[in-house]
Amino acid sequence: MTETPELDPVIHAQARLRVVSALSALRDDDKVTFPWLQESLGMTAGNLSVHLRKLEDAGYVEVTKTHQGRTPATLLRLTRRGRLAFEEYTAALRALLDPGASS
Repeated sequence: MTETPELDPVIHAQARLRVVSALSALRDDDKVTFPWLQESLGMTAGNLSVHLRKLEDAGYVEVTKTHQGRTPATLLRLTRRGRLAFEEYTAALRALLDPGASS
C-alpha cells in the first residue's frame, strides 16, 4: 500500500487555496493590488488580510506596501516557495483523487 500524501495545511484552507490559486496564475514576478485580489475573490478586506498574513508568515506570499502617487498601495505576489508549495499541494491532491495514476 502506498503512503497517503499530506496536504499542506497552510494552503488547504479554502480561502488560502483560492488566494494561492489566483496568484499562481500570474507570471513569477507579477504583482496584483490588494483591492484587485479582494474583488476577484469576493472576500472582505479583513478576511483576506488574515489569510494573507498566514501565507506571508509561511513565506508563500510577498506583501509590499508602497504608494501609487499619494495613495497607499499593497502589492501581492506568490513567492518561489509559494509556487513550489502550490505545485506540491496540487500533486498531492491529484494523488489522493486518483491513487492509481502514478503507479
